[in-house]
Amino acid sequence: MSVDTGLKEIGMGEPGGTALDEIDEPAFTRLAERHRRELHVHCYRMLGSFQDAEDTVQETFLRAWRRRETFEGRSTLRAWLYKIATNAYLDLLAKRRPAAATGGEVLWLQPYPDRLLDELRADDADEPEVVAVARETIELAYLVAVQHLTPRPRAVLILRDVLGWPAKDVAKLLGDSVNSVNSALQRARAGMRAHLPADRQDWTGGEEDTGTRELVRRFTEASVATDIEALTAMLRDDVRCSMPPTPGLYVGRDAVVSNWVEDGFEGMTGLRGVPTSVNRQPAVAFYEWRESEGAYLPLTIDVLRITGGEITEIFTFHDDQFPQLGLAERLPSDDEPNTGGLS
Repeated sequence: MSVDTGLKEIGMGEPGGTALDEIDEPAFTRLAERHRRELHVHCYRMLGSFQDAEDTVQETFLRAWRRRETFEGRSTLRAWLYKIATNAYLDLLAKRRPAAATGGEVLWLQPYPDRLLDELRADDADEPEVVAVARETIELAYLVAVQHLTPRPRAVLILRDVLGWPAKDVAKLLGDSVNSVNSALQRARAGMRAHLPADRQDWTGGEEDTGTRELVRRFTEASVATDIEALTAMLRDDVRCSMPPTPGLYVGRDAVVSNWVEDGFEGMTGLRGVPTSVNRQPAVAFYEWRESEGAYLPLTIDVLRITGGEITEIFTFHDDQFPQLGLAERLPSDDEPNTGGLS
């Protein structure tokens, strides 16, 4: 049979609609693939790890195909896939018995490429995941706070507050009562208030923000010049700095600067910086000159949170994150680096 993706999931959820077990695997895959990116973002938001989100989406599609006869058409295919993805996430964490986030650190945190967030379908502006990303719940400070919640309250919070699901639907998905869901939501909200920055402000790459652009430019130049004094002047008193998966959370301007000095940053040479954006936040990808390669090779990525014209948080990720972020694997000496979304 042919698949008409423009007819409300080929009539599923309507009287006389097509059952999933009546279509072949290629047709099913075409239907499911329409929701891959939003499901990936959903899993990433719950897990904080790009790779774990990838694995969970693959598991979601596998479960959906194997259990396609259980789709009764009482909801949309999208809602059914979200249910499977959420349960796959819960099963993953139950199997792993993950270590709790402690002291503000989330060592498994990985960045999410803005270019992939842009793949969310523009024609679905009223769909839950598109709205959720527009509400900026993809920024790193939010993800860190979410990771401090235990798995089920975390799922409740995201389904209720981010995706806007009714309590009765969340209760049905989790096999809980509505009262239990509401109680979990209250605990989750309290946990978020305890871990989110009090003055959290979102930066959106699509918005014209001259002050942010200028600060990122100065941060890039000062970093390339390893100008500690200039960098220090850009940091707020209570700035936070971390480098997942390397342990260590530094809080306060003095602590952050001291760590840079101890790590030998001040004496580094041969750096280049490429402004970009990650998780809808400004970021700078740094490359280091390698004489043996005759090129600048990936070093680190700094993702910034900026509040009131000052840098309030820096998440530094290692060079192994460059490929998934779509960043160049090398910069020739005569190449002018692309300034990405901040040009």
